[in-house]
Amino acid sequence: MGESKTSALEMSRISIAFPGVQALSGVDFRAEAGRAHALIGANGAGKSTLMKVLSGAYDHYTGDIRLNGRDVRIRSPKDAKDHGIQIVYQEVDTALIPNLTVGENIMLETLVHGMRGKQLVGWRELHRSARAVLDRLGIDGIPTRKLVQELTLAEKQMTLIARAASRECRFLVLDEPTAPLSSGETERLFALVRQLKADGVGVIFISHRLPELYEICEDITIMRDGRVVARDELRKMSQQQVIEHMLGAKLEGQFPDRDRTIGEVRFEAKGVRDGEKVDGVDLTIRAGEIVGVAGLVGAGKTELCRALFGASPSAAGELTLGGRRLRVRSPHDAVRFGIALVPEERRREGVFVDESVAANLTAATLSRFTAGGPWIAAGKLRDAARGLIESLGVKTPNESARVRNLSGGNQQKIAIGKWLLADAEVYIFDEPTKGVDVGAKRDIYELIAELARRGKCILYASSEMSEILGLTDRTYVMYDGAVAKELDTRSTNEEELLLYSTGGMKR
Repeated sequence: MGESKTSALEMSRISIAFPGVQALSGVDFRAEAGRAHALIGANGAGKSTLMKVLSGAYDHYTGDIRLNGRDVRIRSPKDAKDHGIQIVYQEVDTALIPNLTVGENIMLETLVHGMRGKQLVGWRELHRSARAVLDRLGIDGIPTRKLVQELTLAEKQMTLIARAASRECRFLVLDEPTAPLSSGETERLFALVRQLKADGVGVIFISHRLPELYEICEDITIMRDGRVVARDELRKMSQQQVIEHMLGAKLEGQFPDRDRTIGEVRFEAKGVRDGEKVDGVDLTIRAGEIVGVAGLVGAGKTELCRALFGASPSAAGELTLGGRRLRVRSPHDAVRFGIALVPEERRREGVFVDESVAANLTAATLSRFTAGGPWIAAGKLRDAARGLIESLGVKTPNESARVRNLSGGNQQKIAIGKWLLADAEVYIFDEPTKGVDVGAKRDIYELIAELARRGKCILYASSEMSEILGLTDRTYVMYDGAVAKELDTRSTNEEELLLYSTGGMKR
C-alpha cells in the first residue's frame, strides 16, 4: 500500500467508550481511493463502531480524521456526507422509510434538501432519476413507485445501496451488504464496486464471508477487542491466517461433532401454503433431528418459517406435534404449543433492542418470574439471565446493558437464548448466522447441536450451503415456494443442493 497523503482516508488514535464498555482503544485506520479495503473482526471487535465514528453516528470519540491529508471534522451524519463519506448499514429496515416508495427512498436527500423553496415536487423527474440509479446498478424488477414495506429483504438492501450510490461519494462503507443477497445480486453488487473503484471511489467492505473479500478487496485491516491486530494487502494473507488474527487462536473444526440419536417423527407439516410465497410444503422432523431448509434468496424459506410459527395471517396448512393436531393462528399459539422461531431479521423481530439483556433473555418465559402475581421476582430473573449469559458466551458488561449496544453476534445469541429457557419442542432457525463471525457461528452451531441432543426438533433454514451440509441430517431444498427435493444430507454435496435450488431437475 502506498504512503501518499493524497486520495486517502486516515483515522488516527480513535477511542470511544460506552457505559461499561471501552469499544475502541487508539485505533489507526487508512483506506485508499480506488481500492476496496476489507475491515473485519469477530463480533464485538469494534469494526462497526469505527465505521459509525466515520459516518458521524457517534460524536463523543477522541482522535483525528483526515481526508486527502487535511483534518476534517465529523461529528454528525451530515458532516460525513458533506465530505463524501456514505455508509450502507447491515440492518436495512432502520435506514429506509417503509411507507415511502422505492424512488422516494433512493432520492430522499434530494427530496428533503433539494426541494427547499419549491412549492411543488417534480415526481416524474424524481422517479426517472431513481430509475436511472437502479439501471446503473443493474437492478431491474424493482418498480420505483412500489412501497418499500412491500419489498423483500434483498430488494430493501439493493434500494439502500442505490440510495448511497445516488449521490457522489469519495468513500463508500458497506456493512455486510451481501448478507441478504442471492449470488446473482451479489455479483451485480460486485460489478458496481469494481466500477466505483475504477472511478476513484474508496470502498470499505465489512463482511464475514471471507471468500467475498478475496474476490473484491485489495487491502485488509483486522480488529479484535477494540484494537487493530493486523493490516496488509489481502493477497499476502491466507484465509486461515485471517481467522487466527480475528480469534486470537486457531479455529478447530467449524461444525460440532454429533452423536446422531434420532427418534420417531415428532413434528409434521402438511400442505403449508401462503399465497404465492409457499406452495403446498410437506415436511417432517424426528426427535433429535436437525432438518435443513436450503434454497437461494427468494425461494420461500423465510415465508415457510413464518407460516409454521403462525406469523402470517394468510398462511394455511396442517401441523401435528407428538400426534396432536395443532391450531396455530398466531405466534402466541405457536409458543403455547412449544414452537419457537429465531427470525432472520433479529433487530426487528428477534430482540427488543432498547431493553436490557436480562429482559430479552426472559421475554419468552416472563410468567416464570411473577410468582403467580403481578410482581416480577427480580432476583430470580437476574440469576436466570446471568446463567444464560455465561452458558451462551454473550459479551456484555452485565445483564442490565441494552441490547442495542451489543454486537450483531451477541444479539443473535440472545435471540436464540431466550428460547432455551422456554424449553420448546420445535425450534425454527431462519438464517441464524447472518452477519455473525466465525467464532460466534461455532457457538451457535453448538447451541443447536445441544438442542438436538436433548431430543428437540430443529428446522434450520439457510442459503449457506456449507451450513446445511455441515450441520443437518436431512434437507428439503426449496425453489419458487415449493420443495424441489428431499435429500439425506450425508449423501449429497453442494453441487446437488445448488442444482435443485436453481430449479434444476425439479421433483
